[in-house]
Amino acid sequence: MVGFAGAAQACPNWNLNPTYGSYNLSAGQMRSPQTLSLQARGNNYVWDCSNVNPQTDQGAGYFTSQPNARFFISGIEGNRLVISVHSNCDSALLINTGTATWYYDDDDAGNLDPQIVLTRPRSGQIDVWVGTYDGAVCDAVLALQAR
Repeated sequence: MVGFAGAAQACPNWNLNPTYGSYNLSAGQMRSPQTLSLQARGNNYVWDCSNVNPQTDQGAGYFTSQPNARFFISGIEGNRLVISVHSNCDSALLINTGTATWYYDDDDAGNLDPQIVLTRPRSGQIDVWVGTYDGAVCDAVLALQAR
């Protein structure tokens, strides 16, 4: 039992404070991509985490326990929300929306970069983790854009 409790604590957890901060964004601001420079990294294999059940991609990915960033988004209804990462390694993207829905992607932006498109996003909190496919560490840029 002790090992199981420790493993659960080492998984991505939206209750933890984000490493790179919290941000308020409106759909109007996101007409132009809003970016955040960070490090893609992680040592928690996403599929070993019973608390994370992505509704999308099934590829490998390693993430930190703390989200990289937390966004409070307003006025996004009626738009698509595109969340993407550009990096110099094989990065992966994990998000948890305000409806407690997990999404994961590995390569949908091309060039080994991830992208998640929310077609009917709701205003509210979105927590974002930028990890890597294989547990490596690299510099990355996270971008959010309303379209």
